[in-house]
Amino acid sequence: MERRTGKHTRRHVRTWRGALGVLLAGGVLLTGCSGTSSGNKAASDSRGSRAFPGPAPAASAGADSDGAKKQDGLRESAPPDYLSTFALDVDTASYGYARRTLADGGLPDPSTVRPEEFVNSFRQGYRRPDGNGFTVNLDGARAGDKGEDWSLVRVGLATRAAPARDERPPAALTFVVDISGSMAEAGRLDLVKKSLGILTDELRDDDSVSLVTFSDEAKTLLPMTRLRDHRGRIRDRVDSMEPTDSTNVEAGVRRGYDEAVDGRVEGANNRVVLLSDALANTGETDAEAILERIGSARRDHGITLFGVGVGSDYGDAFMEQLTNKGDGHTTYIADEDQARKVFVDQLPAHLELTARDAKAQVAFDPKTVKQFRLIGYEDRKVADEDFRNDRVDGGEVGPGHTVTALYAVRLRAGASGHVATATVRWLDPKTRAPREQHGTVATGAIGGPLWGGDSKRLQVTAVAAYFAETLRGEQLPGTPGLGELASRAGTLASATEDGSVRKLATMIGQADRLKGGSGEGGSGEMPQGELD
Repeated sequence: MERRTGKHTRRHVRTWRGALGVLLAGGVLLTGCSGTSSGNKAASDSRGSRAFPGPAPAASAGADSDGAKKQDGLRESAPPDYLSTFALDVDTASYGYARRTLADGGLPDPSTVRPEEFVNSFRQGYRRPDGNGFTVNLDGARAGDKGEDWSLVRVGLATRAAPARDERPPAALTFVVDISGSMAEAGRLDLVKKSLGILTDELRDDDSVSLVTFSDEAKTLLPMTRLRDHRGRIRDRVDSMEPTDSTNVEAGVRRGYDEAVDGRVEGANNRVVLLSDALANTGETDAEAILERIGSARRDHGITLFGVGVGSDYGDAFMEQLTNKGDGHTTYIADEDQARKVFVDQLPAHLELTARDAKAQVAFDPKTVKQFRLIGYEDRKVADEDFRNDRVDGGEVGPGHTVTALYAVRLRAGASGHVATATVRWLDPKTRAPREQHGTVATGAIGGPLWGGDSKRLQVTAVAAYFAETLRGEQLPGTPGLGELASRAGTLASATEDGSVRKLATMIGQADRLKGGSGEGGSGEMPQGELD
């Protein structure tokens, strides 16, 4: 499917850089949270360090919506100036890679920092649906003393819980392993071998695997093989892999998809899993061109691509582009603990699909909202008019997933009542029939204080988002300094008893020291114009 994104999707956006003295636009976090919203079922780049740009003034409160498109018998709830549309994203590689880079004593390149992947790396505790589809829940809070007229609002999208190991459908996995010379570095091919060993122990007897390696050329080490009575043979093939030559990702992906199609198992979740540092230097190095050459396997058989990144020097942008266009996900592993989390704890969510081409659209109410900006998702934006165009690509989401999106939102003075309606649209994986679900949020649900509020998970989400934006050289409303942010993360780690939040606190402390430990937050000021 095509994905139409870019500047033409934001034709109403104005960005005024360099102007000072205007209060920062308020923040709204999209993540679903139970008990604070309503939900009703509807019809079936390279980013360097830069100043945080301001939001465009919304059109007048009485703006006419006659121009809104009408599709599927449904009228958009707001004119385009008040719409924000993006494809869902459950990737977490950006956060994992930042964690590795900081642990190695360096700051991540701003171009590798994607705030949505930081936020989506943490448990949210959203209410989940009983069957396929999503719950949509919204909540929020004031952004803090430095951004008192801004709010952080979460819109949380959650799928049903991941099935137990014995309840999921069988899996047919084709592993495409990079054995180029760069994979000789510690923490690359050795970690891949450990990961595949962990997975071999975790998979069931009725699961199947095949193994393809690539350097300058691709080679099949193991055709599709049922695990029953063959685990020793699989381990032998994994142990035999040694680094050599250059990196021809194209050859590996093409051979991997050939093996996946030839060994396709009816009734199973058929996936290609690419394990690589993604430093392509031979053959085709354009992600779109590579995926186009195996397009029929994706379209006709629904075989998606799951990317697992490794290495201190990692082709983050290339892997993200490849998996986005391959209708899949990407993650990053730096050590055996992360490998176990991905291949044991998260495996069902990466194998099975509950929604194809999932998109979200948030319609802000012009009577209450003055300014807004989606935080992150730059690579996943969709033209507003393509929300219900099912030929335009969205994201693929499995059981056990949650999706959180963050907005900076400024309310009109004295505003009260409805703030926004969030709608998620997806295609049923089997029937391709479209489905929708929505939820709403009002001013009363986003007016309380962020810090010290009742929702610890909302605060964790805010810390992750503030941290990511600071690493990118940008500012959100009410941004604390890194020292204060590390302290808040440490407090939240104790309150939630969550080891992942403790690691976040450690990362923030590392970044603070590398930046000189100033601990100062942003001024809370930014130029006007719609946040983009």
